[in-house]
Amino acid sequence: MLSKGGAEEIHDRVEVPYGAMAADTLRSVVESFVLREGTDYGEHEYSLQQKVSQVMRQLERGEARIVFDPASESVQIVVG
Repeated sequence: MLSKGGAEEIHDRVEVPYGAMAADTLRSVVESFVLREGTDYGEHEYSLQQKVSQVMRQLERGEARIVFDPASESVQIVVG
């Protein structure tokens, strides 16, 4: 179901198309996700910029989504 602004509702959360966000806001959301995830990227160490670029590519390919939860007023990136 689409609501105003092209956002798709997911249960009581709202999916926000990454292309609908301002570039600086999108980068801040992705950086926050990368920094809090503490994801293990294997044997190689990656810079913040490299990790951000990887997540941005996942968003572009539809492998990850940005989700806003109105109840907690938080934004998350959901992979998968």
